[in-house]
Amino acid sequence: MSKAERACLVCGIVQTFNEFVARGCPNCDSLLSLQHSDEGVHAATSPSFEGLVAMAGPEQSWVAKWLRIDGFQPGTYAVKVNGRLPDEIVRSLDEQGVRYRPRDGSRVE
Repeated sequence: MSKAERACLVCGIVQTFNEFVARGCPNCDSLLSLQHSDEGVHAATSPSFEGLVAMAGPEQSWVAKWLRIDGFQPGTYAVKVNGRLPDEIVRSLDEQGVRYRPRDGSRVE
């Protein structure tokens, strides 16, 4: 994957920076409003991620369940995303009733 690719810090989907700016995140844009926002894309995505999983059928995939992406759109996802959302975005998600779970491997459930 090219260095221009980034992973969403909320859902882990991998797209290029330009795709995030042009279309937003297919899973999280209603929460993060990344479309047309360079600053938002920089804050809510990371260029540092590990492992890739291509998901076509989220409902049938045990890997999708394991990565907690089984309710998301088909696409390419990072197994681990390095970085954390800024506190103000975490607060905004909380106000919207969404619990942020970092995808950097630091949280064990």
